[in-house]
Amino acid sequence: MRIVPSAVLILGLIALPAAQTSEKIDLGAIAQIREEGLSRSQVMDHISWLSDVYGPRLTGGPGILQASDWAMKKFTEWGLANPHRETWQFGRGWSLVRFHATMIEPQVQPLIGFPGSWTPGTNGTITGEVVRVQIDTEADFEKYRGKLSGRIVLTQPAREVRMLEGTIVSRMGEKEMAEAATTPVPRPRAGGPGAAGRGGRGGAPSTGSGQGTMANRIQQFYKAEGVAATFNRGGDNVTASIGSDLSMQQQRPDGGTIFPSGGGSRTTDPATIVPSVTLAVEHYNRMIRVLDKGVPVKVELNLETKFYDETTPNGFNTVAEIPGTDPVLKDEVVLLGAHLDTVAASTGATDNATGSGAMMEAMRILKTIGVKPRRTIRVALWGGEEEGLLGSRAYARDHYGDPATMQLKPEHAKISAYFNSDNGTGRVRGIWLQGNFAVKPVFAQWIEPLRDLGVDALGPRAVASTDHSSFDALGIPAFQFMVDRLEYNSRTHHSNMDTFDRVQRDDMVQQATVIAVFAYNAAMRDEKLPRKPLPKPSGRGTATEAGGDR
Repeated sequence: MRIVPSAVLILGLIALPAAQTSEKIDLGAIAQIREEGLSRSQVMDHISWLSDVYGPRLTGGPGILQASDWAMKKFTEWGLANPHRETWQFGRGWSLVRFHATMIEPQVQPLIGFPGSWTPGTNGTITGEVVRVQIDTEADFEKYRGKLSGRIVLTQPAREVRMLEGTIVSRMGEKEMAEAATTPVPRPRAGGPGAAGRGGRGGAPSTGSGQGTMANRIQQFYKAEGVAATFNRGGDNVTASIGSDLSMQQQRPDGGTIFPSGGGSRTTDPATIVPSVTLAVEHYNRMIRVLDKGVPVKVELNLETKFYDETTPNGFNTVAEIPGTDPVLKDEVVLLGAHLDTVAASTGATDNATGSGAMMEAMRILKTIGVKPRRTIRVALWGGEEEGLLGSRAYARDHYGDPATMQLKPEHAKISAYFNSDNGTGRVRGIWLQGNFAVKPVFAQWIEPLRDLGVDALGPRAVASTDHSSFDALGIPAFQFMVDRLEYNSRTHHSNMDTFDRVQRDDMVQQATVIAVFAYNAAMRDEKLPRKPLPKPSGRGTATEAGGDR
C-alpha cells in the first residue's frame, strides 16, 4: 500500500481538474464583502444580544421568542424583506425561574449545579437529608422502600476527577486537515449490519421518558416514595469526539464545568417525575465521601420552574430575505441557516448564538454593501434543533418535500443551496462536500479569494447531526462549514460554560465574512449548484426521528 504524505492529501482537497469550466467570480463584490465584514463587523454584538440578553433560548420558552423578536427587528432595520415566523407543533415549553443549592451539614458549601430541563420544582425552599441510592435490579427496590420520603437522592457513584492531560483546544493542524480529506467507512450501529451511524455528539438521557425501562421504573419508584429531589454528577465520559467530522478526542475538563442530564422532556408529564439537578463532580464526590464516613449530609434546595402548555404551536423558525433581482432567477433561493435554540444549561453562546450571529451578520454585510443578487438570499434561524432538528425538518417538509416518501414540492426545484453553521466559535477552514463531488470544482474556485483568511479545505465526507441534514435528506445541495472546534467539544457544548466569554472575536468576524461570500457566489452563478441523485424514500417520519445537536 502506498502511503500518501499528509501535505499531498491537503493539496488534494483543493486541486482542480485540468479541464474545467471557470466560475464567474465577481472579485470586486468579494472585495466589498471582505472590507465590510472584516473592518466593520457587528457579529459580536449580535452574539452578545442572543446569549447575554436572551439566553438560554430553549424552544417553547420565553428566551427564544424574545430572541426571535429582536432578530426580526434587526432584519427590519437592515432592510431585509418579509421578516416573519413560521410555526410548527413542538410540545410543552419550560423555563427555570430560580435555583439555589447549599450543603448545610456537616459544613456550609454553596453547590455548583444546574437543574435538568423540563424538571419540576420543589414548591419552595426545602431542607433534605442526602442519601446514596443504587438500584440495578428489581430486588434493589426493596432495600429502599419506605426509607426515602423527603430525602435528596444521589443517583450515581463517585467519579474520578483527572488532571487535564488531553486536547482541550482543538485547532485543525496538518494531521486534522489530512483526515478531513478522507471519507471514513461508517461504523455499524444497532438495528442492522452495516447501518451508518449519525456520528453525533453524545446525548444526555431523559429520566422522564422510556416507558418500561429500568430508568423509568426507578423514576416512578422515587415519585411514589416521596423523594424530594435527585442529584447526579453527569456522565462518566471525560472525553468527547468531534463526531462525524473528525476523530480527535478532546478531554472534558471538570473544575465547575457541568454537562446537565436528567429531568424530563417536552412530552413528559411533570407530575410523574421528581426534581433533578446535575452537580459539579467535585461537590458531588465530596458528599459521597462524607456519607461513606457515616457522617450525615443535609442540603438546602430551592428550585422553581415554569411550564408552558402548547395551546397554539410554540415551535417556530425566524425567516427573512434579500429578494433576487434577475427576471429569470429571482424565484430561486440560496438559504442560510443556523439554529437559534439552545439547551437550558447556559446562555448558548457557542451553541449556537455564534452560528445564528454569523448568518445574521452575513445578511447585514450583503445588504449594507448594496448587492443585487440574482437569486433570493434567505436566512432562517431554526427552533427545536436540540430536540431532533425539528425546526429545519418542519421547514423542509413544508417547503420542499417529505423524505419518507420523496414526494417533492415545486419549491424543491427552486432552491440552489443551503449553508449551515453549528460548530462553535472557530474560524471557517473550509466546507464539507456532503459527498457531492460535482460541487468540488465550484467551491475550489470560490475559496481562492479566501485563502489568506485560512479557508483551504474541501472535505469530501457527509457529516450529520445538525440542520443541513434536513435538506440533504431531500437531495438538496446542503453543506456544513468546517470550523476549528476550539473548546466546543471539551468545554462549551451543552455545558454551563457556554458563555459569551468563550467566543473568539477574530474567528467569528472571519466566519461571517466567508459565509457572506459563499451566499453571494451561489446567488450570482448562472446555474444552481450541482445536485446528488435523489435519495430513496426513508420510509419513516421526520418529526420523531432521532437526531439533533446532541
